[in-house]
Amino acid sequence: MKKTYHIVNRDEKTATASIEQFAKSNGQLLLPLLELITQARVAVDEVISSIGRKTIETILTLSAEHVAGVQTPGKISGDIRWHGSQNGRVALADRQLKVKRPRLRHKQEGEVKVPAYEALQENGATAQRMMGALLRGVSTRQYEEVLPEMAETAGVSRSSISRQAIEGSAEQLRQLRERRWDKTDLLVIYIDGQRFGDHHVISGVGIDRGGSKHILGIEMGATENAAAVKNLLTGLRDRGLRTDQQYLFVIDGAKALRAGIEAVFGSDQPVQRCRNHKMRNVLDELPREQHVQVVNVMRAAWKLTDFEEGVKRLEGLARFLEHDYESAARSLREGMAEMFTIQKLKLPPTLYTCLGTTNVIESPQSGVQKRTNNVTRWRDGAMVERWVASAWLLTEKHFRKVIGHKNFWALAVILGREKAPDVSEKVA
Repeated sequence: MKKTYHIVNRDEKTATASIEQFAKSNGQLLLPLLELITQARVAVDEVISSIGRKTIETILTLSAEHVAGVQTPGKISGDIRWHGSQNGRVALADRQLKVKRPRLRHKQEGEVKVPAYEALQENGATAQRMMGALLRGVSTRQYEEVLPEMAETAGVSRSSISRQAIEGSAEQLRQLRERRWDKTDLLVIYIDGQRFGDHHVISGVGIDRGGSKHILGIEMGATENAAAVKNLLTGLRDRGLRTDQQYLFVIDGAKALRAGIEAVFGSDQPVQRCRNHKMRNVLDELPREQHVQVVNVMRAAWKLTDFEEGVKRLEGLARFLEHDYESAARSLREGMAEMFTIQKLKLPPTLYTCLGTTNVIESPQSGVQKRTNNVTRWRDGAMVERWVASAWLLTEKHFRKVIGHKNFWALAVILGREKAPDVSEKVA
């Protein structure tokens, strides 16, 4: 049995001609799109990628027809008349596109604007969308190599890209700094530092009752900088994060972090020390042949649900190490109790993975690093803040709920946010 196949011609000129013919024959189908662009100024880069340049030119023609009527070559009628066409440009999210635009003239008052063309030139999202393109891997110095189509379709100068990047990133930094936390029921707060050239940035990520992650804020400075840590936490308090209730803080071993938490939120806040940081610190003090055994003992201790038994196991390991590796034993003992905070709170073992380390914040930090790798020179702290804020907000779009989030109700009960469920009425 023979089958009928539809052959798609990939030749650009043939495809363009087909789209143009379709648009001319089905102009009425494009009228709703014309209305959206004229009135709502919708972003048109999605339209471009789907139906091409010719469709935009057809939309401009339809818009001109609404003003001057259908073009009738050789006949002149009405006060507003067709006056040929000329080259023009419309704004996309990350570039400008060359188009042929129709011209209209009033017989007495001169040039008449085409509404759709005016709307497409005033795309207010250009700056922020440009920043998103840069963060996805387009260097301000190499954009012509990465996006040759951008240069071909009208090009934007390097200085223009840099200027729009600054404007877009400054706006995103402002948005991040103004986020409110009054209505977000956060249970866990992770704090960690990151380095960009000679600059350090402290970041905070929170997890709400449903297990969703949120970027809380950033602050210039290292985790060992007490003033920077306090500024970050004070900013969260000033933007609505309550200090009269408990959170679980997950941090590395920096003393400034612990001091900042106590200064802003009080000394009764539960703090979990990152186990991965602790393991790296201990292994740095040991020869390689000792690593496997020490790692196995530490991981086995952290899996125990009994707080005292876990501490006892690690203390036994410290006594074993102190004979030949005193510095390793000292590192292991430092802050040992806070490595078992999640056991001490009697949380379900299903939460150990997400609450026992700072992986929840370190993983997106790698995304931030990736999105800023194209920067070869950080001029100043202001530039670092703008880029890091933009990279965090872009990374946040890919956040997923943490492992074990279905048992976050248990953490909410332990932190005093809700009552434990009543199971006394269950029948065996």
